[in-house]
Amino acid sequence: MSNIGVPGLILILVLALIIFGPKKLPEIGRAFGQTLREFKKSTSELTKGEYEEDKKLQQKNHE
Repeated sequence: MSNIGVPGLILILVLALIIFGPKKLPEIGRAFGQTLREFKKSTSELTKGEYEEDKKLQQKNHE
């Protein structure tokens, strides 16, 4: 994935402001933040579950 950079982010923000207007942007930002939080939580739970399964398998192999 390529690096967007500061000019690209500014362009995206200006376009979002033009398309959605200043009243909708905070709502969109909150929704995006909640989505990211849920995604991070889900991926960390999956990773944790796999780690615990690997640990149990290693303990069984050593017995």
